[in-house]
Amino acid sequence: MNTSPHSRWISAAEFAVGAAIVVGHNVFRFLPNEVPILFVLALVSFRVREGNWRAMGVARPEAWKRVLLIAVGAAALRLVLGQFVVEPLAARVWPPMVAPSGSESIAGNWRVTLEWLALVWTFAAVGEEVGYRGYLLTRAAQALGGARAAWWAAVVLSAVLFGYGHSYKGPAGIADSAVAGLVLGTVYLMARRNLWACVIAHGLIDTVGVAAAFLGINS
Repeated sequence: MNTSPHSRWISAAEFAVGAAIVVGHNVFRFLPNEVPILFVLALVSFRVREGNWRAMGVARPEAWKRVLLIAVGAAALRLVLGQFVVEPLAARVWPPMVAPSGSESIAGNWRVTLEWLALVWTFAAVGEEVGYRGYLLTRAAQALGGARAAWWAAVVLSAVLFGYGHSYKGPAGIADSAVAGLVLGTVYLMARRNLWACVIAHGLIDTVGVAAAFLGINS
């Protein structure tokens, strides 16, 4: 990893622009949805600066079994934390989380359910993981010098942005999504910065949410 002062300043500038895009859409509402923008920026940035996309984790894992185990374990941890820790604590100070717009139409409807599953595995699992973990987390870590502590600091920074990336859910939803960001960022590092572990974990988490909505279960 190039940690020269010049490279670090470029990474810092990219992270700052990415953060502004997240805040610009989700807080101030004057920009389009950040996910497609970050996705394109990630593809262009890594292609130009590193020459390939493997630098952000888009590479075949050395061991798929390990990646799958990490992803499943992380998905289970995130769901347990959300249901039994974050949501109960958040409910003490904030109103309940707001569900994504249109999710009320999932209940008992197979066609809508399949549409949502397609959405969560593409836009959310792939799009958000490339944007938040592959791009923002990596550039933040590079800006901070690329040492081990820098990567963990970057996990926190990207998780905070990920929380605000779900501000439509309200304050409780921001906190809940920030915790999800911490889990997914940890997955990224545990999987040796292989993005497929994050994509699978994210997809599994959201699939459970869609299944609960289909069954009419309040999660």
